[in-house]
Amino acid sequence: MSLHAQLQQRAAAGKPVRVGLIGAGKFGSMYLAQIPRTPGVQLVGIADLSPDGARANLARVGWKPEQAGASSLDDAVKTGATHIGEDWQALVSHPAIDVIVECTGHPIAAVDHCLAAFANGKHVVNVTVEADAFCGPLLARKAAQAGVIYSLAFGDQPALICDLVDWARTCGFPVVAAGRGHKWLPHFAESTPQTVWGYYGLTPEQAQRGGLNPKMFNSFLDGSKPSIESTAVANATGLTVPSNGLLYPPASVEDIPFVTRPIAEGGVLERKGMVEVISSLEANGRQIPYDIRMGVWVTVEAETEYVKNCFEEYNAHTDPSGRYFTLYKRWHLIGLEVGVSVASVALRGEATGVATCWNADVVATAKRDLVPGDVLDGEGGYTVWGKLLPAQTSAAMGGLPLGLAHDVKVVRPVKKGQSLSWSDVAVDMHTHAYRIRREMEGMFAAPVLKAA
Repeated sequence: MSLHAQLQQRAAAGKPVRVGLIGAGKFGSMYLAQIPRTPGVQLVGIADLSPDGARANLARVGWKPEQAGASSLDDAVKTGATHIGEDWQALVSHPAIDVIVECTGHPIAAVDHCLAAFANGKHVVNVTVEADAFCGPLLARKAAQAGVIYSLAFGDQPALICDLVDWARTCGFPVVAAGRGHKWLPHFAESTPQTVWGYYGLTPEQAQRGGLNPKMFNSFLDGSKPSIESTAVANATGLTVPSNGLLYPPASVEDIPFVTRPIAEGGVLERKGMVEVISSLEANGRQIPYDIRMGVWVTVEAETEYVKNCFEEYNAHTDPSGRYFTLYKRWHLIGLEVGVSVASVALRGEATGVATCWNADVVATAKRDLVPGDVLDGEGGYTVWGKLLPAQTSAAMGGLPLGLAHDVKVVRPVKKGQSLSWSDVAVDMHTHAYRIRREMEGMFAAPVLKAA
């Protein structure tokens, strides 16, 4: 039975899937816009550091004040309205809530929220993929030990890529490559919140008018977010990653099956079964027509002459050999699609993407020469960007994960372009996030690479 039909049944029975949301920013607001239009789902509560900000965002997406007028979580369960407050611990421990949607974008806090939710028997849809990138395999294992589901969020590109990979393998196709699109040129890695709007084609005044966060947008531009999301995909699907970072081959949608082939066959891949990101810009900065910048894709291979002939007979667009075919979605709708994950974990007991191994990591890499006393400002900032590396490489060098590179003091000189290690910084060892990461390294330091 479809998820929508199951939700309709829950609505008719008066037994909605009850949800708690932590973080009501942009991503959370997009999900909030869809909840009143989704049968069989009740948002019991929102926990946010700024309840007034959460209320403002609810109004922005069309909620009426009475819809969020519950005086407490218990009152919310009784009345069907939503409670807004700052106490996330009360939210994750409330017995009526089935699913927690972690939507803060703060990786260290997200780990705390996920662990507490597991301890209280709650499924978790983790929008904060930055946390998944540095400790997702162990979060997934701890969720399973608690008897709950931990999931990446549908609508975000990693879960959509996982869905395409699952489609391919379920159909019997070997996956040659999978990934997302991005606007990329190599010097973007040096971008800071001060330069980001020029690359995006906006003035600082336009960005301020739109309430756009320069650090967040810069995390996409400088390659950190593509590396983070590629890490989540590799660890969820068993695909491998390039040995020295993403290549960002430029390609139109039609060219993807040409470039996402092994080097020996005219493509860019070191081997079959890899994650990669396609650039929407040529090396000279020219915009590629019909790009995949906002989309996701998977390239599969016809292993037999019969399947190759089927590709030809049904006019599937392939590479010149006729063996490699790419299926794609050109757009993703971010928080507007999160309801698929909520329904899937609550009704089917299935994640929409979850780490199964440690194949990849995102290592903080210097944007400029760093000296002792400098303080790292994390993803999208002025000091570091995130480089995608194989987990074995990161483990061997003691790589500092980007998700833990915020508000951390540098203790040794680090040259521009050099990836940082634990010994280069003085990190807070008392956070759950740090302890979980180090525990994960001990458990997964010799990952088993899965075949495509």
